[in-house]
Amino acid sequence: MKDLSSHMMDIVQNSIRAEASWIQIRICEDPEADLFLIEIQDNGCGMDEATLARVRDPFLPAGQYAKWAWEFPLLQQNAERTGGKVSIVSQPGQGTTLTARFGHSHLDRPPLGDVAETLTLLAAANPAIHFSYDHSTPSGTYRFDTQEIIQVLEGVPLGHPEILPAIQNLIRENLKEIHADQSMSIRQS
Repeated sequence: MKDLSSHMMDIVQNSIRAEASWIQIRICEDPEADLFLIEIQDNGCGMDEATLARVRDPFLPAGQYAKWAWEFPLLQQNAERTGGKVSIVSQPGQGTTLTARFGHSHLDRPPLGDVAETLTLLAAANPAIHFSYDHSTPSGTYRFDTQEIIQVLEGVPLGHPEILPAIQNLIRENLKEIHADQSMSIRQS
């Protein structure tokens, strides 16, 4: 079973291919409402209605949206197994927003996976893109923003071999502090 950070990586790669310069990833864990929400928004080229309808087709011919068409049905299937759903809103020239809702407590919800590794790989490989990540749980909210990190680093690149592990540890510690995806560690033990 694919973890949610792998889904995030695939969707963000589509945003990068759509020439986004800003990508926001938001996760909201609300066990009380039995909701695990992932939202990915970008300012890429966007899609018209005809293309938007086609991205749901896993048999889309090779081209700009073919990878998206493989990812979308997998993500949708994982969400629907938990009583959730996936929606996409897009406008040409304005970007795209994908929202995936999962049943938080459902046994079929994939684990979150290694978000720290996913974020650092994306940021290091795409230093010109502004990544913003917000993760909220009942214990609090954590925000990671590449522009803030770049300011603190004062010219040291995000992809520097000594910086990447420090950024990963920073993200992991902050997610641990807000008890991100805590139910998954309980289910897996």
